[in-house]
Amino acid sequence: MAGIFKEWTVLPHGKVTKLEENLRTVVGELPMPLGDFPRRMTVARLRDGRLVVFSAVALDEAEMHELESWGRPAYLVVPNERHRKDLHIWKARYPELVVVAPPGARERVAEVVAVDATAVDFGDPDVTFVVVPGTAERESALVVKTPNGTTLVLNEIIWNVDDRPGFGGWLFHLIGFTGDAPKIPALNVVANIKDRSALKAQLERWADLPDLIRVVVSHGDIIDQRAAAVLRELAAKLA
Repeated sequence: MAGIFKEWTVLPHGKVTKLEENLRTVVGELPMPLGDFPRRMTVARLRDGRLVVFSAVALDEAEMHELESWGRPAYLVVPNERHRKDLHIWKARYPELVVVAPPGARERVAEVVAVDATAVDFGDPDVTFVVVPGTAERESALVVKTPNGTTLVLNEIIWNVDDRPGFGGWLFHLIGFTGDAPKIPALNVVANIKDRSALKAQLERWADLPDLIRVVVSHGDIIDQRAAAVLRELAAKLA
């Protein structure tokens, strides 16, 4: 299948970064015809040491060892049907991984590997899998409770990518994927959001979490300032 790695393939990426005692992330670059684009993997550690990998990215052996020494990869969350590039190679490396995908993405994900579940209880009150309302069940998220507060892990609902250089960067800005503030790209609204009211209500519920400290997105910088306010502002734009 075009675009799906069959062998362990490492694209440029940074270091595994500690966000909390039970939360790590790493940012890589995805080569595209119009210029490289940032992508992020986020990993939550359950209380028993198992790892929940959200939007898998192949890392070099030093960084993979860093993850493996931290915990045992147990769940592979495929957040939507487009984040499949590294799926086959992760499942080959860790055959016992439980593959989780939102119901609306199951068919496309299953073209690469079998999907074990479209809903899951990790057996840990600190980490919750969510199918995002308003997306025709094609997007998923994690809510992770940490010692310092709650982290919301989203995929492509919200983008927070700075403008990129060159013609590709100009085009990405023109179609609304980059800029100087977090956004729900207009193209995303048209193509992937099927019920604005349902998504708006969900963003508001997340904003009302009393201890929300950050929003992690798959593309772009972490939103760790005014996280609740940003969610409310984006919800209002969906009205």
